[in-house]
Amino acid sequence: MPDAAPRPEPFIRQTAPEALEDLRARLRATRWPDAPEDAGWSLGSDLGYLRELVAHWADGFDWPAQEAALARLARYRVPLGGLGIHFVHVRAVAPAGPVLPLVLSHGWPDSFWRYAKVVPLLTDPGAHGADPADAFDVVVPDMPGYGYSDRPTGPPLDSIAVAGLWAELMGVLGYARFGAAGGDIGSHVSRYLALDHPDRVVAVHRTDAGVPVFAGDPAELAPEERAWLDGAAAWGGAEGAYAAMHRTKPQTAAVGLTDSPAGLAAWIVEKLRSWSDCDGDIERSFTKDEILTNLTIYWLTETIGSSMRMYRANAAIPPAQLARRVEVPSGFSLFPGDIVRPPRAWLERTANVVRVTEPARGGHFAAFEEPELYAEELRAFFRPYRAVVEG
Repeated sequence: MPDAAPRPEPFIRQTAPEALEDLRARLRATRWPDAPEDAGWSLGSDLGYLRELVAHWADGFDWPAQEAALARLARYRVPLGGLGIHFVHVRAVAPAGPVLPLVLSHGWPDSFWRYAKVVPLLTDPGAHGADPADAFDVVVPDMPGYGYSDRPTGPPLDSIAVAGLWAELMGVLGYARFGAAGGDIGSHVSRYLALDHPDRVVAVHRTDAGVPVFAGDPAELAPEERAWLDGAAAWGGAEGAYAAMHRTKPQTAAVGLTDSPAGLAAWIVEKLRSWSDCDGDIERSFTKDEILTNLTIYWLTETIGSSMRMYRANAAIPPAQLARRVEVPSGFSLFPGDIVRPPRAWLERTANVVRVTEPARGGHFAAFEEPELYAEELRAFFRPYRAVVEG
């Protein structure tokens, strides 16, 4: 007899009180480094802001309340590829037309948390001032080694392998055809979903084109493409030390970040600030409680090391894979506060582009920073493809 199909099981997590007491004790016992006067954020995370954040994490932050709020999303776990995969699955509410299934892929340094605000806007648009005909069935998985999905015990999975898992997951959920969207590493995963499963992915939406890789003759590139490659290289030199660590020696950093919640905060908070559209004031994009919800997921699941290791796996993807062109209809929303924003010429070189927009606000974490804008971008882009799925 063939093996039975994987069966999703409802997932509810309630953190043990002793785990929170251990966290608070570690936060209160933080041994802080010195910092030059007026260093601010120029050398990394601002020490003064971190002290405020850690103090709130220890004595003001209500994790049980945040955990209960996240539990209001319908969450499941299912065995795929030898790993337990955690995911959100919320069906469209009172749809007024064909329902498009949509899988949303997150990046680093986050998890399903990235899309927590946008799920209700996509599944029940009529309740949020939008057209009920734009409702989606939404699936938001945690990548292996992130959030509440299992950590791989062997080699880390790359974006190609994760895309394969997501295709399997959508099949388990009964979706023969679907849309895909994502940003950061989730942009790569969405790209490989379109490349490797073009018969199932009706369209793909991304908020970035990743870090550019081009092995051809630079003379073949348009001037704006060459300028973008130069800009991306300059960004890597000034801002890319974290990624070099992730790609090469992630276990070294994982020791300190898994042991020290203050260290974990420093590593992640600096990226939340520098990659968001906050004009230097991180709390324009994220409240302290929102930041701490993301950090607490990382802390309790002990996934900072496993999440970083995916960079190493992706760095080993063969150049031939990186050079493939996406022929599935592709859309890009390039938010103004994001990093290394690509020119249209590069997008058209690498994908079958049918729509490119530049929203007025938002950054690398647009789905969390500007959920209404992000939801409208997805509604508008995927609108023509609903009938394709129904047919």
